[in-house]
Amino acid sequence: MSAPAPSPLAVVDAAPLDRQEEVLSEAALAFVAALHRRFTPRRDELLARRAERRAEIARTGTLDFLPQTASIRADDSWRVAPAPAALEDRRVEITGPTDRKMTVNALNSGARVWLADFEDASSPTWENVVVGQLNMRDAFARRIDFTDDRSGKSYALKPDEELATVVMRPRGWHLDERHLRAADGSAVPGALVDFGLYFFHNAERLIALGKGPYFYLPKTESHLEARLWNEVFVFAQEYVGIPQGTVRATVLIETITAAYEMDEILYELRDHASGLNAGRWDYLFSIVKNFRDGGAKFVLPDRNAVTMTAPFMRAYTELLVRTCHRRGAHAIGGMAAFIPSRRDPEVNAVAFEKVQADKDREAADGFDGSWVAHPDLVPIATASFDAVLGARPHQKDRLREDVSVAAGDLIAVDSLAARPTYEGLRNAVQVGIRYIEAWLRGLGAVAIFNLMEDAATAEISRSQIWQWINAGVVFENGERATRELARKVAADELASIRAELGDEAFTAGHWQQAHDLLLQVALDESYADFLTLPAYEQLTG
Repeated sequence: MSAPAPSPLAVVDAAPLDRQEEVLSEAALAFVAALHRRFTPRRDELLARRAERRAEIARTGTLDFLPQTASIRADDSWRVAPAPAALEDRRVEITGPTDRKMTVNALNSGARVWLADFEDASSPTWENVVVGQLNMRDAFARRIDFTDDRSGKSYALKPDEELATVVMRPRGWHLDERHLRAADGSAVPGALVDFGLYFFHNAERLIALGKGPYFYLPKTESHLEARLWNEVFVFAQEYVGIPQGTVRATVLIETITAAYEMDEILYELRDHASGLNAGRWDYLFSIVKNFRDGGAKFVLPDRNAVTMTAPFMRAYTELLVRTCHRRGAHAIGGMAAFIPSRRDPEVNAVAFEKVQADKDREAADGFDGSWVAHPDLVPIATASFDAVLGARPHQKDRLREDVSVAAGDLIAVDSLAARPTYEGLRNAVQVGIRYIEAWLRGLGAVAIFNLMEDAATAEISRSQIWQWINAGVVFENGERATRELARKVAADELASIRAELGDEAFTAGHWQQAHDLLLQVALDESYADFLTLPAYEQLTG
């Protein structure tokens, strides 16, 4: 490991946390500072390139596969590095934040992989950022056992061989960490903070456990952003003195632009690539964001009406499977977000049936695994993939050469018969307010109406409100989507929440603030690229 230089990073505007020195050691901060100096300027250039590309989409109203990288797509000879043993079988993956309870439950869940989430399922309070890293360290050292003070329930890890393999998801490139600043006053990107602290503290320990530093990369918009991550990995492995290729990364294809660069993304990361994942809600959010001025043909219906069998979603997932398997990478399916209800077995029965159908479809389409949000769904998803895989760890031999996707197929939103509804508007407002209020309290994964929602949910909710208003959508009841209508629906929802909770609990929460923030990002004429940017400015802690 390189000798650490004194760190020029400073923790600002943050109260001291118990045991924070274990995470924010001088050596760890020196590593993060080195990442910041070396890679943040390129990160800034790539964020500017996102804006340029969005302007080009607005001008042309379309997207296409990149002509300058056609040779990479056409070359059949290259493959990604073989999967390490710990990532060979990924048939079921559970997702969730890195609080102590979730850490134990996810590792014990029976899933093959736990996506330990510092991104959309985690509100980025400084406490969540630091304590999440502590929980990761404690888990790998088997110091995570605890008893809940309120319930009295004890939580303890199963034997190592029964635990899920951890794949950690840092924040996306766009969000800075306001509590960690360099000597020049610049904020360190949250992605480099999350990655840097996790990698520095855990890489060698994970190798000793027979696993390694594995990552999910969110919000990627181009192969150039994947190239930057690859450069980060090469530098990090050299810095701590572990072999190149030890890191493995799975990229979420959750932006419409990335869907046109799947081959290129895998190519850039080929020595470190593990697979691609189909991220449904952020993908829809990205379509709205990029084609928000594209006219009626890009107007999405209610989010629950856009199923994975929609033609443009089917084109996206089938292209993902074909691309991954052609390159020897895992194809990981989307989220089953249902949260079982202990009070309503009928709701459970219907939901379990839908989850099984979704996972049966993914397994039949050639996916090698899929996501769930709750431990009770692990057996359902496992059964779906067991039925197809049997004892095999994956089905990469299914090359899906029958799949042919044209550029226009990925953006054929107007192939859907469904249209936006008034109830869809009301649901978007309900979910948006309820999620944002929880996020402002430091909760990133929230059960709302029997679904586990995260920041991607709030993004699609506010984006659809914005799109429907700016497209002048007329609902089935004859009402036009307007700012005034959205304000009325939001006011009604706020009053309903107050009546549901009572004045005291309502006042103790962040309900008015959440209401105002949702309307800000849903009604402003200018479209905020990410809800979490203005929300982060209001987040305390």
